[in-house]
Amino acid sequence: MSERQLLETKDVFPEATDWIAARIISGQSDFPDRPFRLSLSGGSTPARIYASLARHPGIDWQRVLITFGDERCVPPEAPDSNYRMARESLLGPAAVPENHVVRLEGELPPTEAARRAEESLRAWAGGESGPFRHDLVLLGMGEDGHTASLFPGTAALQEQERWVIGNHVPKLDAWRITLTYPVLNASRVVAFLVNGSAKRPVVEEVWQGEGHHPSSGVQPSQGELWWILGS
Repeated sequence: MSERQLLETKDVFPEATDWIAARIISGQSDFPDRPFRLSLSGGSTPARIYASLARHPGIDWQRVLITFGDERCVPPEAPDSNYRMARESLLGPAAVPENHVVRLEGELPPTEAARRAEESLRAWAGGESGPFRHDLVLLGMGEDGHTASLFPGTAALQEQERWVIGNHVPKLDAWRITLTYPVLNASRVVAFLVNGSAKRPVVEEVWQGEGHHPSSGVQPSQGELWWILGS
């Protein structure tokens, strides 16, 4: 298992913003010949952080590749679209090039959207071996221990080959599009962003390996695993 590293703070927004920005700036220095590969999560906590990141000095947003951990099967203009949230809080304000955004096309049938996204990741990976390797993946966690759209009891938890998959979630009676464990666990750094005390009991269970929560399956094989917790 990856060694857990913890950043605990009373105010997650400035701390997480500075931490993420430092990672991007350092990564852009380490890999000057390609874009920094950043995967975004959805949710209200990330939205505030993204808005701050868009204004953060030192980040060259022209050299960042944006992907998404998951997406609802909705059009990009829908209020609950993760892409729309990211576009309004980060992509637009930071002027991220459109051709540097690998969108999960929620308006398409989920299997087709997953196929198209994986093809884009393979194109960006070029001749690299193994799953696409992000430099930084940002994830949230639900009170049921799900992350991205890897929900308890769903088929995507068993996927070992594909990088992106359409995943039916019976408890929501809905389809989602999600990155899978193979690509999440190939990442150089994964950071869970969890704010507030309500989810702390589930966080503790994940840390102890109890309850078979989907978040427990995120264990980068050759990377770092961080938890950034706000009280």
